[in-house]
Amino acid sequence: MALERGLIQRMEAIDRFLEDIYGPQNILKDGIIPRGDVETSQGFRPQMLQLRPPLGRWCQIAGLDLIRDGEGTWRVLEDNLRCPSGVAYFLENRRVMKRMFGSLFEGRTVQAIDAYPSHLLRTLQDLAPWSDEPKVVVLTPGNFNSAYFEHSYLARQMGVDLVEGRDMAVIDGQVMLNSTNGPERVDVIYRRIDDDFLDPHCFRADSMLGVPGLMEAYRNGAVAIANAPGTGVADDKLIYAYIPELIRYYLGEEMLLQNVPTYLCCRPDHCTYVLEHLGELVVKAVSEAGGYGMLIGPHASGRERLDFAERIRANPRNYIAQPTLQLSTVPSLSGGEIYPCHVDLRPYLLRGEYNWVTPGGLTRVALRRGSLVVNSSQGGGCKDTWIVDCSESLRLSRPATLPC
Repeated sequence: MALERGLIQRMEAIDRFLEDIYGPQNILKDGIIPRGDVETSQGFRPQMLQLRPPLGRWCQIAGLDLIRDGEGTWRVLEDNLRCPSGVAYFLENRRVMKRMFGSLFEGRTVQAIDAYPSHLLRTLQDLAPWSDEPKVVVLTPGNFNSAYFEHSYLARQMGVDLVEGRDMAVIDGQVMLNSTNGPERVDVIYRRIDDDFLDPHCFRADSMLGVPGLMEAYRNGAVAIANAPGTGVADDKLIYAYIPELIRYYLGEEMLLQNVPTYLCCRPDHCTYVLEHLGELVVKAVSEAGGYGMLIGPHASGRERLDFAERIRANPRNYIAQPTLQLSTVPSLSGGEIYPCHVDLRPYLLRGEYNWVTPGGLTRVALRRGSLVVNSSQGGGCKDTWIVDCSESLRLSRPATLPC
């Protein structure tokens, strides 16, 4: 399947990029990417220099956002590599569809997605070759986090412990879990907290969410962390623009899944063009997520465009711009009315000793009429996604729109 090959190609290049910039930095020495564009990224972590994660893979779990433009071409809109979310909704959508609209599945061969938790567990266990039965935990910031449902859901589905930082301690160089059976060694941590809060000895000293000494144990190979700290540099929307160069540099190939054309405001010629065409472009802050820090030029007021122009001039490194694409739409039922809504698709990739791509993914829906913002934090919804054969044709089930 072409989409699957394109996603795996992209992740392979990104992994090699991360290994390189935290290691020999050949791509920076060769001038393929300006050193400043990498080292000024909010996701770059100097603490990870000269550290090689298990299997040499930095991103074990990825969620890449795909769109189809006005010509029907699949494009990657964004890379989500730190703590990609939404997979619980992806799984629950299917369960709800089967329960409420079971007759729709009759006579159709819809590829199953139920195996995701077992593939995820296998991927995590692969990171601890030193143990025949690795102890895996899901590290959550707690029940006040907006994604706590997903953290608890995945832990339950995998049959592993859901823990907070206070439940663990580093003892004699190993990460130990305070369990009802006494201290247990932890081999793999599926972390759902940001880098800055993982270890107060290494990152933010005021963090109450992480485990003191965790990064030293990680550096010594006593524990594995998925995804590796520092992967956020490849989430940076400025680095996104260099993905075609990464694929050529590391793989010697042309990219199979195209980017959206992107203007880098840190380049004077690009910045001039963006400022002159704000009414036609989508402008994004490079380190923001969830639909925040974004201007959709055609839908913005004059005051909003002036405000963004000032922001860009003040900090051009922080902004990129892209054409306003005609995203594909699907019919949605909401509030008793059927109308077209814009969508994107987030398939998930798991990369342990093998690669696995979900058959389908989370289809996110912009529920507000005419909106291009699909993020759940901005009122978006989601839909079940069916792959009904082995071709590239993705048939989306559309009887209902489910709120994220």
